[in-house]
Order: sequence, then C-alpha cells, then structure tokens
Amino acid sequence: MANRVLAGIQEGRFLVIGRVGMDLSPTDRARTEDATEMMVAMGGSSANIAAGLVKLGLSAELVTCVSDDAVGRYCLGQLDAYGVGRGHVRTIQGEERTSLAVYETRVEDHQSVIYRNNAADFQMSVADVEALNYSAFSALITAGTVFAAEPSRSAAFRAFELAREAGIPIIFDVDYRPYSWPSPEVAADVLSRAGAMSDVIVGNDEEFGFMAGDFNQGLEKAHNLARDHATIVVYKMGPEGAVTFSGGDEVRTGIYPVEAVKPTGAGDSFMAGLLAGLAEDRPLREAVLRGSACASIVVAQPGCAPAMPDTDILDTFLAEHPGPTDA
Repeated sequence: MANRVLAGIQEGRFLVIGRVGMDLSPTDRARTEDATEMMVAMGGSSANIAAGLVKLGLSAELVTCVSDDAVGRYCLGQLDAYGVGRGHVRTIQGEERTSLAVYETRVEDHQSVIYRNNAADFQMSVADVEALNYSAFSALITAGTVFAAEPSRSAAFRAFELAREAGIPIIFDVDYRPYSWPSPEVAADVLSRAGAMSDVIVGNDEEFGFMAGDFNQGLEKAHNLARDHATIVVYKMGPEGAVTFSGGDEVRTGIYPVEAVKPTGAGDSFMAGLLAGLAEDRPLREAVLRGSACASIVVAQPGCAPAMPDTDILDTFLAEHPGPTDA
C-alpha cells in the first residue's frame, strides 16, 4: 500500500475537493471594526492547497460549486490566475452564496469572521463527483469542511469510494471547523469515517483529540490510524512541531520560527509543501520539514493563497533560515 500511495503522490496530478472563496483582510494590521481599506485574495482551504501545489510545480484541479454572482466569478478568475484547473467547478443559481472570510493580519487579539450561511460549496452533489474520470488523476485531496453538510458530505464519501476503486490514494486534512457542523457528535462520527478511508491524514492535536473523544488521546488516535491502515499520519502540535507516523516509524520534527503576522493559512501551506516534498521523492522527515517551512512562510506574510511559496522562495527560505527547532 505504501508504494501505491507514494507513487500516486509522485505522479503529481491532484484532484482537490472542497471550497474556494474570497478573503478580505484589513490593511495595516487594523482591527476589522477600524478598517478603511481591505486586501482581497482567493481563500478556502481546498483552493489554497491547490494553489500551493501548483506553485510548487504540481498539477491540481478543483471540484466544488460557486454562486452565479460577482464573488463566484472572482473565484473562478483567481483559480485561472493560479493555474488551478476549474473544469469541474459548477456555477449554481439560487440563494446559496460563495464563502466569504474576513480575517485580520495580526496575531494578538486576532479576529476572523467566516460567512458560510447557506454556502454554495455544500451544494456539490454525487452527480458532480460521479462525472469525474478518476484515472486522469494520481491522488485525491480534501479537507474536513467538505463533510460538514449535505449534499456535499455524501458526494465526498462517494468520491472517496470512486478514488479507491480507481486505485488512487486519498489524502485527508481533518480541518475541523465547529461553526460548519450541526453538532460535535456528528462531526466526530463523520470525520472518523473519513479518516478510516484515507491513506494520508493530516491534523492538529486538537483535531485528533476531538476525533478520539479526548484531547489527551489524540496522539494515540493518530498512532492507531497509522497502525491500522493509513500510510502516513501527521499529528501537528503548533509551536511544538509535529509527530509523523508511517510504516511503524515515528518521526518528530520542529518548526521554523518566524515573526508571524497572522495565524491563518499555515495548515493549507503545510499540506502543499508536504505533498510536494513527497512528490520529489524526498525522505519523509525532509518532506514534513518542507511543509513546516511553507507554513512559516505563509504566516509571515499577508494573505493565504498569495503568500504560498513557489519552489524558489521555499529553497531560499530554507537556505537562509537558521533551521528548525528541536523536536
């Protein structure tokens, strides 16, 4: 299984399922309530991951729905600008709206406001994912928010089934956002089911603890997922680094300290950097550290998708940085 998973990642043709949205950020590190100007950028976890992959030299196509309005058209234009395939992004008409995020470029007293009421991306259907040619891709990626509501939840699980039938690996970022879910109990059940179908699982300590039903059991949950079926499980611990389980091994890695200007976008960039490192056939430890470096690069700059590094920026950062903290 490990060879199949790594081979799929190394081919570098990613099918990414999940939302694209518009991000607004007050300039000059202002509070949202004091803002007079805003920076606008593409956002949404899945779209950010896809943009990060393309910047690092890989191929990514997005599957989602956007609203038939100016915000939806903005997102389509941004996907084009980043080189993310959007042939499977469906524009829908009705009252649903593309997600909008307002977040601040500051760490202290950071505020984020996410508008996902009646979100357009939750209208992705089983028909949308059944129309895909899975053999055209070498791996599938999604983030947990795609499972938070119907019909998107059923569509995502159907995509997992079709990916498994096609023999391509499934990469899952737990990405638990409580505001999207009807209850913690539903989220724990659904995210655990998704994890049980995945080959690569990435989450933070709180997310694995949530899936385990106890924060103190999150590390054990990650270890058990790797022992039972997953090829790679990454347990992220913020400033404490990460623990990665794979093939019976446990790899501990630190972080690349930077002066952060915001907390957002780190997880999406980490995922892109990790997968790009694996696609280049780098050792697992090095791939995880490249993901950590990508996360540090993004939190040190405004915006999420615009801050994602390309290969030259990443290599320069690694050459000039003193190095990661001890794990």
